[in-house]
Amino acid sequence: MLLSQDAQDLLFREAHTTYGFTGEPVTDDEIRAVHDLVKYGPTAMNGQPLRVLLVRSDEARERLTAHMAPGNKPKIGKAPLVAILAADLDFHHELPRLFPANPNARDGFERDEAGRVASAKFNAGLQTAYFIVGLRAAGLAAGPMGGFDADGLSKEFFPQGGHHAVAVVNIGRHAESDSHYPRQHRLSYDEVVTVV
Repeated sequence: MLLSQDAQDLLFREAHTTYGFTGEPVTDDEIRAVHDLVKYGPTAMNGQPLRVLLVRSDEARERLTAHMAPGNKPKIGKAPLVAILAADLDFHHELPRLFPANPNARDGFERDEAGRVASAKFNAGLQTAYFIVGLRAAGLAAGPMGGFDADGLSKEFFPQGGHHAVAVVNIGRHAESDSHYPRQHRLSYDEVVTVV
């Protein structure tokens, strides 16, 4: 590994899904720094479909909470910042600028809606993972959640259409006590990797 042990620990070994946060705010500059790093993570045809909506106000948190699964509703108020991560289903409109190597990419996705939606969701999922690792690299803690009404949440926060919510992430600095579960078992190399 080229990364130091400390960097590996920060990004992976010592990082946890966080449930308890301090009240210290997360600034726009911190989130900008995260984005400026993780935007370089690869996506198919450099499509970059992830869109991030930052939820700060109490009114927006109430609207968000209404779409969360019962077990996740109380979590929305625990972090100083919440991000709704969404896939831009019309990401292909940016391809002439983002992927000029294939001048027909936009038209191909225009004709194949199912393929476009699948690509948007898959690649936004990749970018969600990059975003979480980027938060860790910035010294922030993340509490990603998947338990929500994606269609309802998408309509609530993206009423213009064209966006599909893929994750909700609490963001802050982890509280020292009861902020995460103990490290759970991970599958071994031999359980995951097959050579043919």
